Formats: sequence, structure tokens, C-alpha cells
Amino acid sequence: MFTKAKLAGLAAGISFLALGSAQAVEIEYWQYVFDSRVQAMDKLIENFEAANPDITVKQTTFPYADYQTRVVAAKVAGQGPDVVQLFYGWLDQFVAGGLIRPLDPAVFPHDAIESDFFPIVSAMKRGDDYYGLPTAVRSLALFYNKAIFAEAGIEPPTTLDELLAAAEATTKRDGAGNITSAGITMDMAGQDHHWWRENLVRQFGGEPYDAEGNVAYDSEAGAAGLKFYTDLQTEHNVGLLGFMDEGQAAFRAGLAAMTIDGTFRLGAFASNPFEWGVVELPANAEGVKSNYSSYFANAIGATAEGEELEAAQKFLAYISSPEAMEIWLETVGELPARRDVALTEANLADPILAPFLSGLEYAHTTQFYDEAGQRQVAIDMVNRVLLEGQVIEDSVKQAAEAEQAIIDAARQ
Repeated sequence: MFTKAKLAGLAAGISFLALGSAQAVEIEYWQYVFDSRVQAMDKLIENFEAANPDITVKQTTFPYADYQTRVVAAKVAGQGPDVVQLFYGWLDQFVAGGLIRPLDPAVFPHDAIESDFFPIVSAMKRGDDYYGLPTAVRSLALFYNKAIFAEAGIEPPTTLDELLAAAEATTKRDGAGNITSAGITMDMAGQDHHWWRENLVRQFGGEPYDAEGNVAYDSEAGAAGLKFYTDLQTEHNVGLLGFMDEGQAAFRAGLAAMTIDGTFRLGAFASNPFEWGVVELPANAEGVKSNYSSYFANAIGATAEGEELEAAQKFLAYISSPEAMEIWLETVGELPARRDVALTEANLADPILAPFLSGLEYAHTTQFYDEAGQRQVAIDMVNRVLLEGQVIEDSVKQAAEAEQAIIDAARQ
């Protein structure tokens, strides 16, 4: 039975373990390279070390594309990180690979986790064990360039029909009809695969997965959602796959009027050379809204032992604390993972944060088995339609079969 003192300790982000020694301990924290996230962690480490002079935290970062490979290689060499960041959708791979250890419930009581954090924290639980805690959570929203909208004399869209009209009104083309400034970005490698899977499929009357977690988007709704997306290029000529390589790059350059992205982009977009706004993702004609929520969590590395393990637990408790979440929100823009830190009057009244917070209320969290593989299935599905001219229904069917194979393999 946990004492009130232990529960209060978790809420404050304070470790319940005494390190048992005044000797200096060094632990290593790993995350992928994303400038605002690295800056935020630098601040958290500085604060933590000031309060814990007997612990030194070394932050190590790797490019996103190499990150999981580096974690696996380090574990094989017996030199893994003490605290490691991972996307919630990587959990099964990290657990199966023995890369992380379950959180000790004596240090991180389950009832405190479940009462303090948004419910999507449950995606880090397998069986009776939690394997990590998030500092922040994400949802999606529609970013728009205020100057381009003002020039077109329009307001930000609230429905999918209005989205199409806004994209048409803000697209610029040369004499040959080629897009020089897009009405909306198209980037399935970014956040668009979530928009299609958890938003458009649902808004066209379907479900991406059934109650058992099997693929269910091989349906009229799945095809309709894909048609809406690919029509942005093929029928309406308001977006272009590969335009300026990445959707966020086109938006930051002022060459796209709208882009769908997550809260994690707020820090990066702060330096955009124009004024931009944020609204909730457009509803369908019947007013049905949907969204996708996700997060990166922090976990204890499997190689952490002894004093390093105790220090790692203390550090994880701090970077999951209300103080850490406030710093993360200010620096990165991602929403606090604790409900009471996120749902403040100030945040709910903020014109930038409020759309993301509203989105959390009706968001879905995809249960990934192999996030990278499942994302690639969606990318390939769109590429077959836009680059190869495949029939939409056939591409959806092929995607469903490929993703179900990934799910089945992971369950074996």
C-alpha cells in the first residue's frame, strides 16, 4: 500500500529513493535531434543538477533516422542509456528487444499515474507494468498563414468543404498551371498519415481498426478518405506531393497557406517570418470532428543498475513533473501530459494552445506495432495513387493487407 507521501512525491516529480551515497553519479539521457526538444532538455538537466549536485546527466542525441538503431546497438554492447526517449508506438519493439525495464511501482505508483496523466498514458502499459512516462502530449491542428488568408479575403476553415475552398483561394500557380505556392501541404511522411487514418477515415463513416486492433479501413470510408486526400493534387491542384520536400518546410518558407501539424512544431514555427494562426482540424459536413494524439515517453534503460538506476529513476520523476512540463510547453510548445498542468484557464484561453487542447478531447491514439513500418504502408498507398495511377480502392486494399501482415507478425 502506498503512503500519501509517496503519492505526493510522484506528483511533485521527486524521487522516493535515497541514493545512499554522497559520491557523484553520472547517468546518460538519450533522445533524437530536434532543436527545441534538445534545448528544453538542457534546461531540465540544468535544473535537476542544481537540485541534485551528486548527479550529473549527460545528454546524447542522434538523428531521428538512426535513433532506434543506435539504441539497439548500445544495448548489444552493454552500454545503453540510463534514461531513454521513445515514441509510444515503439514500445513493443523496445520491450521485445530488452531495451527498457518496467517502472518500479514503488517509485511510480500506478494509481498516481492514472489519476494525474491524460488517459493516453495507458499506451505505455503492457500487462501490469508501465514502461515509461511522457513529459508532453501532442494533438494535431491546422496552421494557416494569416497574410495569405488576408490577401485572399477569407477566414480559416471549420469544415472539409471550407478547407477545399480555402486551399483553392490561396493556391498560386504559374502560366502552365504549376503550383508556386500551395494552398495546403501534402506530406504523408509527416503528419498526414495520421490525418488520413484517424481523421478522414472516421469522418467518412469508417474506423481505421476494429475492436481487436485489426485493419478495418479497407472499406468505402477508407477509399473515400484517400480520395479526398489525393484529390487535393489530382483534381483540385491545391497541393503537391514533394513540394519543397517537406510540408513544414513549405509552410515555414511562406509558400503554403495551410499545413496540418502537431504541437511539437510550435517552437520551430515561432521563428517563421510571418504571422500564423491555429484552428482545430476541420469537421465533416455533419460536424464530426476527429484528431490524433501521441507522445514521446521517457523510460529507464535496461542496462541501468545500482546507483545509476536510482539516479535514473530520480531524473525520470523530475522530467515527468509539473515544473518540467511547464518548461517543455514554453520551449517546445508540446502540451503537458498532466491534466492539471495542461488544462489551466490561461492555456484554454490561449488562441494557439486552445485548438490543440480541444483536439485532445476527441482524439484517438493509434496502437502501433511497428510505427515506422505502418507509416511506410500509408506513404506507399498514396504514392501508388499519385505516382503510379493505381485505382484508389486497389491501393487501399493493398495497404490494408500489408499493414495487417505487420500486425500479425508482431503478435506472434
